[in-house]
Amino acid sequence: MFTHNPFAELSASVPPTIMQTYVAVMAFLVVAGTLFDIWHKRSAQYFFQNWRRSKGKARKQVGGGDMVSIAVQTAVVDVMASGEFCNQRRRIAHLLGMYGFVIYVVMTAIMVFGYPTPAAPAPAAVVALWYIGALMICVGGYWFWFFIRVDVAAEGQSPLRLERADLFVISLVLSASFGLIWAWLQASANSVWAAVFLALYLIATTVLFAGIPWSKFSHMFFKPAAAFEKRVSKANGTAQNLPTLTRDDPEQQKRHSMELLRDAPMNMGLGIKREAPRHY
Repeated sequence: MFTHNPFAELSASVPPTIMQTYVAVMAFLVVAGTLFDIWHKRSAQYFFQNWRRSKGKARKQVGGGDMVSIAVQTAVVDVMASGEFCNQRRRIAHLLGMYGFVIYVVMTAIMVFGYPTPAAPAPAAVVALWYIGALMICVGGYWFWFFIRVDVAAEGQSPLRLERADLFVISLVLSASFGLIWAWLQASANSVWAAVFLALYLIATTVLFAGIPWSKFSHMFFKPAAAFEKRVSKANGTAQNLPTLTRDDPEQQKRHSMELLRDAPMNMGLGIKREAPRHY
């Protein structure tokens, strides 16, 4: 199965140009949906206003070398390693889904445009990576959905409870799941059920890419920019107008720490291991 290119086999009943057009349309929907989301939510306007405000209140200037260093840290820590997640389980699930999605999309484009028919067999590594990417999405997505989501793990809600904010995760996981099932059925020469799951695969994939204005899809483009701006604000001393212990005066820092300890409620995490909130 892991050497079977489902898109090449599909060319026997569906012209390759149709699938290529479909993939091109999905790519267009990503661009159009993201631009609409930026305009509708005014994300770019907020980002640049916050950036100018931070520069205006900066306590120290950040040079070009520092900016390059911050950009590298943002790319490596915040983007590639999902450093914003303190919970290791959630970080691993996110990384599985993120890298699985990238592999899945890239390999889909390569197979659809580069190897659309059995006459041009796709390299075994490309086909295998398509399956691996889809499986990574499923592992990370289902793990997150049933075991990590805060409203399930901490608040005791049903894992079958759906909200509009869940559109991205649900459509992504279903797209990968239906794609894997379709590929397996097609490799098994089960044409009837293969056609059914091909339709489900295309529906889920269309919802994933067409639903960008109503889902969290575009946050993958916003988060790197927000993480970069956050690091810059820490470097120039504004810290996004949030309180911080990174003070220049050691005595002031010590005094501030003592005030925090004095005002803290009793037994609220000060060296005490608290029970996980799974009993609501």
